[in-house]
Amino acid sequence: LWPRYKRLVDNIFPEDPKDGLSKSDMEKLTFYAVSAPEKLDRIGAYLAERLSRDVVRHRYGYVVIAMEALDQLLMACHSQSIKPFVESFLHMVAKLLESREPDLQVLGTNSFVKFANIEEDTPSYHRRYDFFVSQFSAMCHSTHEDPETRTRIRVAGIKGLQGVVRKTVNDELQAIIWEPQHMDKLIPSMLFNMQDSDDLDRVGHPSTPSVAGQDGEENPAALAESCFRELLGRAAYGNMNNAVRPVLVHLDNHHLWDPNEFAVSCFRIIMYSIQAQHSHHVIQQVLNHLDTHNRSTPRLRAGIVQVLLETVAIAAKGSVGPTVLEVFNTLLKHLRMSVDFELGQVSRRNSGTSVSSGRGKESEERIVQNAIIQTIGFFGGNLPDYQRAEVMMFIMGKVPVYGTPCHTLDTVKIGHQGTKRIQTMLLSSLIMVTSGFKSKSMAAALPAPFLDPLFSISLMEDSELRQLVLEILHNIIDRHDNRAKLRGIRIIPNVAALKIKREKISKQDVAFMKKHGQQLYRHIYLGCKEEDNVHKNFELLFTTLAVLTIELANEDVVVDLIRLAIALQDMALSNEENMPIFIRCGIMALVAAYLNFLSQMIANPPFCQHVSKVIELRNMDAPYLLPEHVFRDKCPLPESLDREDKQLYFQTSDMAECLAAPGYNAERLSIPYVPQVTDEDRLTRRKSFVDTISLQVDIMSNSLPDKSQLAEEITFETLKKAIDTTGLEEQEREKRRQVMEKFQKAPFEEIAAHCESKATMLHDRLAQIFELTIRPPPSPSGVVSISAGHTQHPSVPVYEMKFPDLCVY
Repeated sequence: LWPRYKRLVDNIFPEDPKDGLSKSDMEKLTFYAVSAPEKLDRIGAYLAERLSRDVVRHRYGYVVIAMEALDQLLMACHSQSIKPFVESFLHMVAKLLESREPDLQVLGTNSFVKFANIEEDTPSYHRRYDFFVSQFSAMCHSTHEDPETRTRIRVAGIKGLQGVVRKTVNDELQAIIWEPQHMDKLIPSMLFNMQDSDDLDRVGHPSTPSVAGQDGEENPAALAESCFRELLGRAAYGNMNNAVRPVLVHLDNHHLWDPNEFAVSCFRIIMYSIQAQHSHHVIQQVLNHLDTHNRSTPRLRAGIVQVLLETVAIAAKGSVGPTVLEVFNTLLKHLRMSVDFELGQVSRRNSGTSVSSGRGKESEERIVQNAIIQTIGFFGGNLPDYQRAEVMMFIMGKVPVYGTPCHTLDTVKIGHQGTKRIQTMLLSSLIMVTSGFKSKSMAAALPAPFLDPLFSISLMEDSELRQLVLEILHNIIDRHDNRAKLRGIRIIPNVAALKIKREKISKQDVAFMKKHGQQLYRHIYLGCKEEDNVHKNFELLFTTLAVLTIELANEDVVVDLIRLAIALQDMALSNEENMPIFIRCGIMALVAAYLNFLSQMIANPPFCQHVSKVIELRNMDAPYLLPEHVFRDKCPLPESLDREDKQLYFQTSDMAECLAAPGYNAERLSIPYVPQVTDEDRLTRRKSFVDTISLQVDIMSNSLPDKSQLAEEITFETLKKAIDTTGLEEQEREKRRQVMEKFQKAPFEEIAAHCESKATMLHDRLAQIFELTIRPPPSPSGVVSISAGHTQHPSVPVYEMKFPDLCVY
């Protein structure tokens, strides 16, 4: 009376489990299952019942046989009716995973992996894998005493998770696997195994004797990594955030941002595994994570920024999406915060608390700042040109320049030193963004909103900032990479040997020089006479002049540049501003080096002859006027320059003669160059310009006093008062403070009364205005308007009415 399927199932189990599965009986059972698929679920249920009994009774031999039978039935029966059988099968796998026996856990996992590789025809509506995700994740974290067993369990856990991923990610009805509760188990389990091996390798120990000899297939780290890659590769647009968030949490929990080798390798894997169009999601997540850690230790922040650099480096090759400016915005915000923290440390250190720790923190903040600048530069350098121009404008907008709203905000909060640090940092990042930037036209690369603040910084009394500005200009202007050939300020004996690359100047660039040329010359002129100039400043000024000549010089520009050189020579000779002798000799050396370069560039033999003659005489009589000597250490400098010895200086008349023949407008050379005064002088902090609020004087045309009266009134004291605005500012501030205090502390009735009095005054004034404007115009005689209840104005004869002049003819 025992049902046939039960007899067939019983027959496959031998009396002694060591004999293994009875093959002939198994074939009979398989044939029966295939012939009568409706019996499959009963076969499964009965096998499950037997297996549960054997697990409880520790008859592990029979358990192995039962699982083997199940596997064979699964592989043989791919029909629709496999669905109910799968339930029994999964129930049995769960039973094995729950047991504490490593062998059974591995056995259950292997069966599950075989099942996962079967492609089912139709999706399953009711099947859930929650238990398996939890159980396999727990196995991934196994802490068994025996290293070999521990590795086996972990490998089984990872394989199980890989099986779950394969089974679920392609099944639309199983999208639940991407939900946070599963991802928070899956991803840390993989990272834990990847990190575990990584740590062991880094320390230098072999992971375990057994694993060291095994192939990559059985190595938990390699297996976990391939599973991690597979999962990310299948992540769709909407699931990206759920996949990346647990990675960030894991790195936080295990303090893996400092040192950050593992974090970097993780994000490399992520970026190379996901689909390229999703990469901006990952960048966004890392940026948000950086925001959440804005108060963390400098090293941790630097670790996150370096990870961002890696992700950006990979993403910049593909599509970066809409996050470009957001990346820069966040990075610049953190750069600013880092400077704030550093200055806070300095001020605390000055007040005498914990000197050593303060110094350490300060240098650590520098690590963060360098990491941010590197990231900005790398990201900017990999962008296409049109986006790079945008980013240059964006960063320039963040640089605090004197006189702009950005500057006033900055100086109030972080003071002069902080402002200088921010300027240095942002200009350094601009140097990195602009390197390798090759724009077709200068007007596109240097628009006015970018050029004006850049030039304003070039006038500041800080040699380092001026150097950075010149380097940015070189990056943009030098489109044929000639700078390396010009490096260092020297008298170049044969310019032709440098093989300088150049093209014919375009119409757009000619227009650019007409518009902005004077600005460029002016900043070079003013930049030369700064008293804190060092050798590097003169080198960069020489390169600027040379690069301008190569890239942007037509005949008119060449004449302007010669006029500029003569003006610099005259400035050094006349010395109206009492410059140090080193600066004066430096300017002379710069002019000599540049005119020597220019004369050979325009290939004008008489001009070259005049220049080389002056240089020869200087070599003999005044070597301190040549760059090779003056910039050497301990070069003997004279007390003053002899203006009378004209042979040592370049003469305008001689140069004009040389240039008269080949089509240059030599007459313009005789017009001395004078820099134009512009608003920038007011916006920059320079000793030579008074930094004041512009004084506006309204002069009534009808009451102009005579000149003697004016002369009497304007004294030194009145001018001093007019310039000294600090008192006015203090009064304004005090008035503002009193108003705020009044509204904060005064009783409500008093404030109400004050506001009411103002309101009534306003109403009275408005009433007067309306009274004047709304009164109806006088009506001419003969027309009488009758309106009930309104006051009637008497009619006026036409001849007595006043008309405006324009109406009368």
